[in-house]
Amino acid sequence: MKVTVTVITRDEAANVAAALQSVSWADEIVVIDSGSTDETVAIARQHASRVEVRDWPGYSAQKNYAAEIASNDWILSLDADERVTPELAAEIRAVLSGTPPVSGYRIPRVAWYLGRWIRTTDWYPDYQLRLYDRRAGRWNGRRVHESVDLQGAPGQLRHELQHYAYRDLSHHLATIDRYTTLAAEQWLAEGRTTNGFELFFHPRFAFIRNYLLRGGVRDGEPGLLISKLNSYYVFLKLAKLWELQHRPRA
Repeated sequence: MKVTVTVITRDEAANVAAALQSVSWADEIVVIDSGSTDETVAIARQHASRVEVRDWPGYSAQKNYAAEIASNDWILSLDADERVTPELAAEIRAVLSGTPPVSGYRIPRVAWYLGRWIRTTDWYPDYQLRLYDRRAGRWNGRRVHESVDLQGAPGQLRHELQHYAYRDLSHHLATIDRYTTLAAEQWLAEGRTTNGFELFFHPRFAFIRNYLLRGGVRDGEPGLLISKLNSYYVFLKLAKLWELQHRPRA
């Protein structure tokens, strides 16, 4: 089975070369850019089989488009801040060397943060369904934290996908602000509401889950920071939903 790696980008000049180099073994690499103002497109053209610039329609729509124009049915969807290790590459090639028994595979993802790999908190193992047969799966259209809806149960790979999600705390906070807005809008569209009880208790439960139940305490100060910021993420998402549901209608 041949595989196409798809990557969507915008202003990823600092990341895209390393991401594409990590999948140089693939049969095809397709990059869809949404109007970068840096050197992302020029860099991508040095490594990818095909690069297109296209207006931004949303995460799922852009990823579905990339899969649709691929030459192969098996897709490995990669973000520009992710890396496929040689071990994961070998495992993927082994799975596709015959006829895969399932139509998609979840891959454990590990994040590099504050100078270490994080294998605690809600961040790990962070399974992502990224290797799939496009004839049996599509991205589900959510505004944020989109995923592939697959026909049938997926398999699971063993080796990790590396994730360089945040440059520093400022970048992390900016991402939280952007993603919580999208998440609150998604919830509102689905008819979800919130209240003061959730605003008070859910962030606290999130901290306990991350720091104690899922081992953030074992990662020292980085584990504490992640646990606090994951709790803040929960609070801000709920607070923005509360704001949206109480916004006066025009």
